Amino acid sequence: MRNIPSLGMGTFRLQGDIAYKAVKTALETGYSHIDTAQIYGNEAEIGQAIADTGMARDDLFLTTKVWLDNLGEDTFIPSVEDSLRKLKVQSVDLLLIHWPDVTGKVAMETYLQQLVKSQRQGLTKAIGVSNFTITQLDQAIQILGEDTIMTNQIEVHPYLQNRRVIEHCKAKGILVTGYMPLAVGKVMQDKVLQSIAATHNVTVAEIVLAWQLQQGLITIPSSTKRENLLSNLNSVDLVLEDCEMVQISMLERGDRIANPEFSPEWD
Repeated sequence: MRNIPSLGMGTFRLQGDIAYKAVKTALETGYSHIDTAQIYGNEAEIGQAIADTGMARDDLFLTTKVWLDNLGEDTFIPSVEDSLRKLKVQSVDLLLIHWPDVTGKVAMETYLQQLVKSQRQGLTKAIGVSNFTITQLDQAIQILGEDTIMTNQIEVHPYLQNRRVIEHCKAKGILVTGYMPLAVGKVMQDKVLQSIAATHNVTVAEIVLAWQLQQGLITIPSSTKRENLLSNLNSVDLVLEDCEMVQISMLERGDRIANPEFSPEWD
C-alpha cells in the first residue's frame, strides 16, 4: 500500500474546463496527489486531465469519495465503477466514505462492508472515511478492525483546528487529511499569518500549509492558478519556528465552514 503524498490538490468546487485545466497544470508542475469526489461532478474532467498529461499511473495518488446517495448495497459498487470509468483508471489509490449517514437510512456496517468489498474487488488500493467524529470513528474501527482505515479526511485550518479528532486519529494510527486548509481564502487577510509570512518571505498560503504539514497532517489545498500551485509546493520544505506554530494555534475560533444539514454532531 502506497503512502499518501503529504501535499495534494483538492478539487472541490472546480467544474468543467476549469477543473480540467487546474488538474492538468497541477500535474505538470509536480503534484502527484489529486483528491476528488463523486458529488464534485468533475471526475470525468480530472480523468481526461490525467490522461492528457501522459503521467504514469504508478506516479499518481488518486482519491475519490462515495456520496450519500450511493451508500446502499445496490448502489455502492456500481457508483465506484462509474467513478473509475470517468477517471479513466482501473482503480483509485484511496476510496473514502464522503459523509457518515446520520439518518439511519443505511447502517454504517452496510456501507463499510461495501467499502471493504470495493477494496477486495481491486477497485481501490486503500480505504478510509471523511467527516467522521470520534464516536463514529470508533464505531468504524469496531466494524472493520484496526489498521484498516487509512485516513479520516476532515476540515482543518487555523480557525478550526479539530485537535481532539486529530489526536484521536493519531492514537488509533489513522492519518488525518485536512481539507479547506486555507478556510476558503479567509486566512489571506489574517495579520498574524501575514506577519509570519513576511518573516519567511513567502505567501500566507505557504505558512498555513507548512503549519499543517509540520503537525504530520496531509493537506489538499485547491487552486486554479499556476503561480499558486507552484508556491504551495514550497510549503513542503518550509520549517516554522515553535513560537510561530504556537501563534497559529492561538487563532482557533471554531469557525466551521463545511457544515451541511446532514452533518454529524461535531466534536
